[in-house]
Amino acid sequence: MIEDWSHFLLPYEQAVEELKIKLRGIRKQYKDAGLQSPVEFVTGRVKPVDSIKEKMVRRHVAEDRLEEDMQDIAGLRIMCQFVGDIYQVVDLLRKRTDLTILEERDYISNVKPSGYRSYHIVVSYPVQMLTGEKRILAEIQVRTLAMNFWATIEHSLNYKYQGEFPQELQGRLERAGEAAFRLDQEMSAIREDISEAQPHENTNNPSDGASQQNNDDVSSTPNETK
Repeated sequence: MIEDWSHFLLPYEQAVEELKIKLRGIRKQYKDAGLQSPVEFVTGRVKPVDSIKEKMVRRHVAEDRLEEDMQDIAGLRIMCQFVGDIYQVVDLLRKRTDLTILEERDYISNVKPSGYRSYHIVVSYPVQMLTGEKRILAEIQVRTLAMNFWATIEHSLNYKYQGEFPQELQGRLERAGEAAFRLDQEMSAIREDISEAQPHENTNNPSDGASQQNNDDVSSTPNETK
């Protein structure tokens, strides 16, 4: 039996803090290179003890298998502006040598029946403890702002209804999820149209590029949540 949860969760807390710094570094490197970052902001958390215990019961996870069988005690979330950015971030994570990807679940191409969309990556991450290296499982979710809006509202409603949505409400949630995804697709199409038109505009009026760069500098301040 786990008697000291603070001690048990310590390496998870360290993993989350280290990964937040590293993943936020992706955005900083893109900005330093004068490029549009696929990362909008990064958040992270360690699952509360009550939530861990509830999930152990619900998923029939034995306490002595907790470290191996519960993949989201340490959780990171990478927020992107566009759907294409998600797959760009996934490719970047695949190339990293400081973590090992164990599993990928694409709930964007394979949307859940509820309407949920996100890209989940389970990683093994080495944390340096006084007793030596300890590898921690962590789940990284990559999603757009629209996907996150839907998932946040659905989660709060799910808690209220304890997972038993009335059929009519479930249908409305699914339609709202589709509407959010159509918004993502439309915004992506708008970005592509702007990108195609930009070189032509710059040729006609060289000052447009400098003006746009100034606007980008003003609007690119990270909105990061610790």
